[in-house]
Amino acid sequence: MKIFFLTCFLIFSISPYAEDLSTQRGMSNILGLETWSRCSNLISNPDSRSYELSYLRTQSMPLSPFAGEYKPKFLPASSMPNTVQIFTMDVLNENVNDGNQGTQMDALGHFGHLDSPWDGKSELDISNAKFYGGFTGKEVKPSHDSPLLKLGMETVPPIITSAVLIDVKKYAYDGKSMLAGEYVTIEDIEKSIKSSSLKSRGIIEGDVVLIYTGWSDNYQDPDESKLYYSMAPGISYKLAEFLASKKVVAVGLDTPFVDAVADPNNPMPVPEGTPSNMVFPVHHYFLTQAGIHTLENFNLKKISDDAVELSCVMILPLMVKGSSASSIRPVAIGPSIL
Repeated sequence: MKIFFLTCFLIFSISPYAEDLSTQRGMSNILGLETWSRCSNLISNPDSRSYELSYLRTQSMPLSPFAGEYKPKFLPASSMPNTVQIFTMDVLNENVNDGNQGTQMDALGHFGHLDSPWDGKSELDISNAKFYGGFTGKEVKPSHDSPLLKLGMETVPPIITSAVLIDVKKYAYDGKSMLAGEYVTIEDIEKSIKSSSLKSRGIIEGDVVLIYTGWSDNYQDPDESKLYYSMAPGISYKLAEFLASKKVVAVGLDTPFVDAVADPNNPMPVPEGTPSNMVFPVHHYFLTQAGIHTLENFNLKKISDDAVELSCVMILPLMVKGSSASSIRPVAIGPSIL
């Protein structure tokens, strides 16, 4: 197992993409031999199992209203004259944002912030907007059709580290799924950890934190109810600050957003301390202030059912230059505590 991690280290070290990107990375700068080595005992444990944390990507899955229609088109089989080979290909429809559909993660350049609210009428000028690390809009996205010149998906390293599953549905909500607009709080996290096998370990530097709310009960494919993406629970701003203080690398939920989005027919009070003039304040804090990647639409039901509370997680984003997000196929390997 030590040879495996040494090989990983050498591969990443000699990669042609391994230039110094430390100024464009947040907490993922922590990743390395120490965090990889945590995986060795989990991978070699004979009781460990491998868990898919992503949903199957299909045209009929729940879709983000911000990312365009998602319509895979499978092309007829083709060949070339005077050859014996045939090949198959497929395409996506125009204007689809593939990186923000399905199980995915956000690059740090996905969000920036302005000094004052945009009025919604004038032309949006982001030249002086602030992004993670102090980069400005001029540096990150100098024109409307520019890719991200800084903080894009290609700056994100392979994430191979320990993951903690914090089952707030089980421990903080007595087995009941959270409702749309409800907030996971610091108290919920502390209660869940204290009640779980993580009580003596807690959250440590370099972890990926996975929070199970039970909202994925509403995930349907085909998405007939259209409920899943219309609203959701999320985490409070103070919890975002708390997790950042633990120096975690990424935070993921079984929801379409890390932020709470309330049912308009049942509005929930916004917790004290949440910044104003922000629809997605947790996105703002994680991506522009703390350098923590947001993970969305994670399929956590199986590892919750099996009580896999500590695992090795492997998240490999696509190296799409200048993209603000990536579809991913995360995998967790760990033993059940049952």
